[in-house]
Amino acid sequence: MAQTEDETDQESVSAVDNSAKKKGSSFKKLLIIAICLILIVCAGVYWWLTRHDIDTDDAFTAGRIVYIAPHVNGYVTALLVNDNQFVHKGDLLFKIDPRDYEAAKKEAEGNLIRAQGQYIASQYMLEVAKKNYPGKLKVAQGDLGIAKSQAFKAKTEYARQHSIVKAATTQQAIDNSTAGYEQAKAEIIKAEGNLLIAEPVEANIQTNNSQINEQKGALEAAEAKLRQAELNLGWTDVRAPHDGWISKRNIEQGNYVTTGQSVLAIVEPEVWVVANYKETQITDMRPGQKVKIEVDAYPFLDLEGHIDSIQAGTGAVFSAFPPENATGNYVKIVQRVPVKILIDKGLDPKIPLAIGLSVVPTVYTK
Repeated sequence: MAQTEDETDQESVSAVDNSAKKKGSSFKKLLIIAICLILIVCAGVYWWLTRHDIDTDDAFTAGRIVYIAPHVNGYVTALLVNDNQFVHKGDLLFKIDPRDYEAAKKEAEGNLIRAQGQYIASQYMLEVAKKNYPGKLKVAQGDLGIAKSQAFKAKTEYARQHSIVKAATTQQAIDNSTAGYEQAKAEIIKAEGNLLIAEPVEANIQTNNSQINEQKGALEAAEAKLRQAELNLGWTDVRAPHDGWISKRNIEQGNYVTTGQSVLAIVEPEVWVVANYKETQITDMRPGQKVKIEVDAYPFLDLEGHIDSIQAGTGAVFSAFPPENATGNYVKIVQRVPVKILIDKGLDPKIPLAIGLSVVPTVYTK
């Protein structure tokens, strides 16, 4: 049965549509293939450019924390700081009741004055001793000479009274000569004893000199106690040792604090990054290599830094209970090595980085 003209036209249109659809499908396939090839090439280029870049998400900001503890005991009479307040080095943080330490200082001052007087007196006594002891020696020597001359006179009288006839003298005169002679001999013994006592002149002078040394030691001890009392009084004003932010304040005005008690902390402004890289990642890491740092809390910050140092030990070695691999069954675990990274630029003074924030550092090893 012959086809009509309309049917012929419809078949022609259908054939054209099918041809167009086939061409469109082929074009889409080619486009998809081209896009895939471009993505593969881009991925390859990106891998090639970043094949030496090493990153980790096991990294955190770190800094110095100074814990403030008083040197002396006492009640807090004034508290001048609040939590998270920024302070400068030398700023007064709080005051401790100074009255006990003021009294101790005055007592130390009095003890020092007394020690100074005793030291000066011992110096004068030494000067006196240098004249006195040689003089006493000469006096003792002179007394011995006088005693000997008196003994000679008494001996002569004794001999004379005992040699003449009794009719020419009296018994009383004889007895007096005997007593005088015995007394003269006793005076010699006494003078010799006094001379023996006076002879160690240098030893006596050195005794006074040792007393000076003793008084000098007492004076130095008194000076040291005064300095300690002054330090204790000065320590009643507790001041900031560094710039930083007040943190962990756990005292109030009126609290009693003791020596060594941690009452607050100061977090210094300097911040760096500690990144715990796997041991397989540090092969090509060296101090000085550039690092890009991304901060989770502030993604808009563009921080740049460099490797300062690589810790000489894994984190596990410095833990409270380091592993003992020489006992039991051994399971190999990839260790982490802390790497210290200093921040060179990109910090915003209006947005200080808190310690302990999560960061992602990327080290450019090449």
